[in-house]
Amino acid sequence: MSDQNESIEKVVIIGSGPAGWTAAIYAARANLNPLVLEGVPKTSPSIILPGGQLMLTTEVENFPGYPEGVQGPQMMEDIKKQALRFNTRIKSLDVVKTDLSQRPFTLELSDKSTIKAHSVIIATGATANWLGLENEMRLATTGGGVSACAVCDGALPVFRDQPLAVVGGGDSAMEEADYLTKFASKVYIIHRRDEFRASKIMAQRVLNNPKCEPVWNSTVVDILGDDKITALKLKNTQTGEESELPVKGCFMAIGHTPATTFLDPDQIELTPKKFLKLTSQQQSFTSVEGVFAAGDCADETYKQAITAAGMGCKAAIDAERWLADQNIH
Repeated sequence: MSDQNESIEKVVIIGSGPAGWTAAIYAARANLNPLVLEGVPKTSPSIILPGGQLMLTTEVENFPGYPEGVQGPQMMEDIKKQALRFNTRIKSLDVVKTDLSQRPFTLELSDKSTIKAHSVIIATGATANWLGLENEMRLATTGGGVSACAVCDGALPVFRDQPLAVVGGGDSAMEEADYLTKFASKVYIIHRRDEFRASKIMAQRVLNNPKCEPVWNSTVVDILGDDKITALKLKNTQTGEESELPVKGCFMAIGHTPATTFLDPDQIELTPKKFLKLTSQQQSFTSVEGVFAAGDCADETYKQAITAAGMGCKAAIDAERWLADQNIH
């Protein structure tokens, strides 16, 4: 149990992607002495990594300030350095449990220690859902042509005028496929059923596009290629027959999972898909006063580094103003 003399942090930022580090920059410059819980270093891309999903991205071409593009890990290191310049404090620990039922809030960490905080900014991000194939992660993390974000990577030279594949059947898959037709020679949409579960208008737009070709009743059982993807091995869900589909890129569009499992849904409101629910789209307030959310853990729509950074800025400003209203300086 904590004693009465235990120090209470003004603001704790959970997460170290673009949202978390941007929140840290703004909070530190506002003299809030923020503490960032950046997470424990991990190797599996299927869980949240310190630095966020950009740690898996080879080339980033759409973040302002990098006219020649930048490697994802390098960009995150640059933003982290900027936060450290203003004396942001860091702990490389995960938050495993929270008590948001009363203030100050209590955060239980992966080393079994606890932290008390007047305010909390949750910026834990979300991970793309993957198929779990052996070659998938290897090719995704080495620029081998496997990605979970067409808007992030689709315009790269390696994909231009090439046959590409999208895996999925929902609205996200339709959006990815439609976007890729700007660059690809052909876009195959691989779906396990014989009709898309996307909204009719989204599905029809793709089906009407001469560059798009659905591959019905099929699942991807292997991704072929050494350094670069060369083909997908498909299995027909009805006949069991296997075939190869030559492609130069494969984009997974089977949803995202927000990193919110450490939160108690009885204490803070989540959306049906377990993203943090904001009380206003213009601000970062959650259902708990003093708890703010930023980045992909609260964004079911855009999932971009630049929008996450903007949300981190808003969360820090909202937290600063809220703390001032509570006479916490």
